[in-house]
Amino acid sequence: MTSAVPPQIRKPPTQAIGAKIFHSCNIISLFIMLTSGLQIYNANPVFGGRAGLHIPPIFTLGGWLAGGRNWHFAAMWLFSLNLLWYGIYVLITRRWRHRFVGGNDFKALQKTQNSQRLIYAWHRIAYTAIIPILLLALFTGIGMYKPAQFPWIVDLFGSWQALRIVHFASVPMVILFAVIHSRLGQKAGGTQLTESMFW
Repeated sequence: MTSAVPPQIRKPPTQAIGAKIFHSCNIISLFIMLTSGLQIYNANPVFGGRAGLHIPPIFTLGGWLAGGRNWHFAAMWLFSLNLLWYGIYVLITRRWRHRFVGGNDFKALQKTQNSQRLIYAWHRIAYTAIIPILLLALFTGIGMYKPAQFPWIVDLFGSWQALRIVHFASVPMVILFAVIHSRLGQKAGGTQLTESMFW
């Protein structure tokens, strides 16, 4: 007579409350910045001048130029402060040791056959690569927001139009990171891991 061994129930992943707040604020602020940024774009398209491509109103936020700017800069402050406090949180809790790329990650890409180890390596590479992109987006955004106070930022990029192009180019890179970040998270721990980042 044999007794059936009950299947082991896998414990659902959990995240620190700081990580949940960080990810939730990021999603909200990035959504507001994207839609309000498209409203600003419609007022003066980056490519083609006034006759350039216009975004349908359903994808924009603010209703007009000033409204879009108000939403955009309000979300920018939320996003910036969120990044700042999370950076301090990661530093104090020493989570940076597990969040950012190291020499072992590049070695893993070359040698390991462990799929889970490869996922973690790519995740840390993506997590590290997005930092300069976010800083560039904030830096160019400040130059556009306060050109009279920070004319040297405009001069650094050569012209106002060049500054706008660089700022605009940061948007698809952030969206691409969000998609890659989400996909790698699902491969590492399934939808439960992704959901645990928010609730």
